Amino acid sequence: MSIIENYLAPSSIDDAAAALAAGPATIVAGGTDLMLQTGSGQKAYAPTLLNIQKITKMRGVSQDGNTIRIGALTTITDLLTDPIIAEHLPVLATMADKFASDQIRNAGTVGGNVCNASPAGDSLVPLLMYKAEAVLVATNDFRKVPLAEFFTGPGETVRQENELLVGVDIPVPPAGFRGGFGKFGPRPALEIAMASVSVGGVVKDGAISDVRVAFGAVAPTPIRSAETEAALEDKKLNKKTISAAGEIASSSVNPITDVRATDWYRRHLIRVMTEEILNNVN
Repeated sequence: MSIIENYLAPSSIDDAAAALAAGPATIVAGGTDLMLQTGSGQKAYAPTLLNIQKITKMRGVSQDGNTIRIGALTTITDLLTDPIIAEHLPVLATMADKFASDQIRNAGTVGGNVCNASPAGDSLVPLLMYKAEAVLVATNDFRKVPLAEFFTGPGETVRQENELLVGVDIPVPPAGFRGGFGKFGPRPALEIAMASVSVGGVVKDGAISDVRVAFGAVAPTPIRSAETEAALEDKKLNKKTISAAGEIASSSVNPITDVRATDWYRRHLIRVMTEEILNNVN
């Protein structure tokens, strides 16, 4: 049984980084995943519990030139109503509308969803599609890691114990960029996705370019699909192209069979949702 010996609630990033430099700590923000994981015994508390909710600079969405930063403490509900998200990253708002329930959206944070690193994490798929980078801070140190390189396995990331995820940076998509997000589970809410898809690209004169395709719940981590992107790049979005892309998407993933779905069914869902999104962005 783990025992919490220290409780800290810093109000600045520097103080939080100093606390992490002092030794192992369990970081808590919304706690929607942490409470379940520690309650079930899946995860043990470190001696120090670090509550970062008071760090106001880590909440909200801002734009600096061609870069949009989503603070790690930004809630899923915030994504539904933020004007910068609505203008430049609307697929994140679509995802947020399908995320769990109102109560969990109000508490759950973008940073928590990223650091929890579930292969089925809803926000991770559109964030990958938008080419997001994780912004990590430690005492006297700072680095950015593309989300495509951030996840190393179920629940595992490259974040070091002394690092704090302060947000994700996303390049403003180019003019004409359109995209979509889809997930499937046995019920419309409060359900872990059996499979999820996000597709985006610049659509002009019926063709698509700068294609990004990301999948969730079909590999040990959320992934980009280079094969599907290549099949779509600079192609007309006609029935033949969309059908071929769906088949390639299905064959490019390596899902498992578990209590929620078979590998065959997950491949089927990937094909169907990829084709559905492409038909809608055309």
